[in-house]
Amino acid sequence: MSGSARGPHVLVIVQNLPVPLDRRVWLECRALVEAGYRVSVVCPRGPGDPRRQRIDGVDIHGYRPAPPASGLVGYLWEFVYSWVRTAWLVWRVWRRERFDVIQACNPPDTFWALARLYTPRGVRFVYDQHDLSPEVFRSRFGEPTGLARRAQYGALVWLERMTYRTAHHVVSTNESYRRVALRRGGREPASVTVVRSGPDTNQMRPRDGDARLRDGRRYLAVYLGVMGPQDGVDLVLRALDVLVHRMDRDDLHVALLGFGDCLDDLVALAGELDLSDRVTFTGRADPEMIAEYLSTAHVGIGPDPKSPLNDVSTMNKTMEYMSYALPVVTFDLVETRVSAGDAACYVDPCPAPEDAERFAKAIAGLLDDPLAREQMGVAARRRAVRELDWEPQRRRYVRVYDDLFGRPARTWSDQAPPPAVGSLPRLVDTDDPEPPRRFARTRHSADDTADDTADDTGDDTGDDTGDDSAGDQT
Repeated sequence: MSGSARGPHVLVIVQNLPVPLDRRVWLECRALVEAGYRVSVVCPRGPGDPRRQRIDGVDIHGYRPAPPASGLVGYLWEFVYSWVRTAWLVWRVWRRERFDVIQACNPPDTFWALARLYTPRGVRFVYDQHDLSPEVFRSRFGEPTGLARRAQYGALVWLERMTYRTAHHVVSTNESYRRVALRRGGREPASVTVVRSGPDTNQMRPRDGDARLRDGRRYLAVYLGVMGPQDGVDLVLRALDVLVHRMDRDDLHVALLGFGDCLDDLVALAGELDLSDRVTFTGRADPEMIAEYLSTAHVGIGPDPKSPLNDVSTMNKTMEYMSYALPVVTFDLVETRVSAGDAACYVDPCPAPEDAERFAKAIAGLLDDPLAREQMGVAARRRAVRELDWEPQRRRYVRVYDDLFGRPARTWSDQAPPPAVGSLPRLVDTDDPEPPRRFARTRHSADDTADDTADDTGDDTGDDTGDDSAGDQT
């Protein structure tokens, strides 16, 4: 192989998000670099990003993203533009330094055609499946009826099948996706590896909160993630509308961290519902901002509605909430329950507007029950460390590449690297049993009312002792 002298060269293609903003892809890239591989990425540029940059040993080649699209013609233009720009940058990387593997992260399921230009030259193709495109279609448009809809759905299934057929190996984000690869994709079990999108809990650790983020109110609820049509973020605002205007609560501020196609519509909706002074829209959130908000908040919100896609997808936001000992309110979805276990308050899916009312009642119930928040926060952090952490996923992921190149099994150190203290100030003391029960009780800042502190008395003994080193997923 061309990269054998200095380690094989892996080219990662991402179209959905910039890197390193795409946290799953960034963790994968860093894992490969640490394992001795050379890594390049082709992706859209984020705001202010240069065309080319090198971060932590990863070469990132970015292109200016297409303007937001609407309608069939707009979406077709966005797809063609992004595909052509990606193909051009892939060719430029090949000319500069030939790669040994192309890893394509979907959507879309079209990069198999690009990979086939290079596989005759000895390049391997790894399919890192982030979404199920046919399920995305069904979630947005319902079951396909009529000739045009059936043809569109059939095209997506065909593209997915061609991606499966072209791939030398498939990486699935959870067991539900793996079952699709085996059943619909016809893959052999040994050719599909589950690598969950686990949080790096050694870096994502709770710290003392910042009361200013609550904007003068007693409680803070947060949403973290992309704001697209299928993400249901408008439900956060509609639930807050119920809390404020129907349940007469004046003690809650909400922060929406992230951006997406629906951001402007959400800002407008907050104004229509007379909630603008109760909601903070942060836009793009870096790790520092995420740590501040998730350490200060009292509830993390997962509004993703039940759909053919969401029901079988792993929600990164849920596991990130849990890393910061934050209880979650979410719809009862199959893979969300696999992730959250007993760290979430589950809302049964129901038609609008009843879903907003049920969500509001679930949020209010947690805010008014400090003991439940404490218990769920402890369970959340403990589960994130013991069962969801990125470390065992990192080992599985690197093993995929080691097997592709016939490398021997590695000896892994169980000692996690120390956190970057300079970038994580005011870390909560972890000398006590992890996660600290005291933090789950007293994540409110010192200026909270006496009613809060009255609920925070007592010793810190309990059943949360033991080794919290990361283990394999369950």
